[in-house]
Amino acid sequence: MFQPVDHQKTADAAVEQIEDLILKGVLQSGDRLPPERNLAERMKVSRPVLRDALKLLEERNLIEARQGGGTFVCDLIGSIFSEAIIQLIARHPSAVSDYLEFRRGIESQAAAQAALRAAPSDMARLEEIIRQMQTAHDAEDLAAETRLDVDFHHAVGEAAHNVVMLHTLRSCYRLLENGVFYNRGRLYHHPTARIELLQQHKAIVEAIRRQDPDGARRASEDHIDYVRGTLAAAQAMDSREQLAGLRLTKPTRSADRLSKSINF
Repeated sequence: MFQPVDHQKTADAAVEQIEDLILKGVLQSGDRLPPERNLAERMKVSRPVLRDALKLLEERNLIEARQGGGTFVCDLIGSIFSEAIIQLIARHPSAVSDYLEFRRGIESQAAAQAALRAAPSDMARLEEIIRQMQTAHDAEDLAAETRLDVDFHHAVGEAAHNVVMLHTLRSCYRLLENGVFYNRGRLYHHPTARIELLQQHKAIVEAIRRQDPDGARRASEDHIDYVRGTLAAAQAMDSREQLAGLRLTKPTRSADRLSKSINF
């Protein structure tokens, strides 16, 4: 990951290299940098020069030194919304549709770009995630399926090789991981959801493998449309169940008449 730096630039070259790794998503929020001695050896710089570089990166709020724990990449993603807006959204489930509409546009674009730009290592990662998804599906491991679903969409975003899109998607998926918009477990309670979602993910990867941007875009859009439709159906069923429950707890008219006659 780390390469020898240009000794004409020394500390500046070290800063540029680490910044580039962060920008391109190679170094991610929370990643720990190698120990100072090891990192200096990899970059072929002296430890005083490396310390100057790390100090500048820390001043730019890109890395942070933790007492007794090493140096880490700062939390650079943050939240796409303020905490007040997140709580507002949580109280108004109608925002789920807007969230999925946003994801439909940006994810389909990412899939199309991935079909044109994915490197062999990107494809290897996507195929490995699909393999793990199949294993989790066969084992009916819902927790693993949920985690791998997020990993999959991260991998597609990275395969698009667009740094602005990459960091936007990461922020977007943090809301998904936190369950701000919906609980992913609700999807899996649908009778055919688990197999449908698996096949949709496979279709996206297959289109990327064929280097078919239009096919990748359509497969991604179909996936989000399915999620939106399934969640809407689950919400409608919840509403009907809630109404049915209210009817069950309400005394019947015959029981009410009987009660009145006894009181009389």
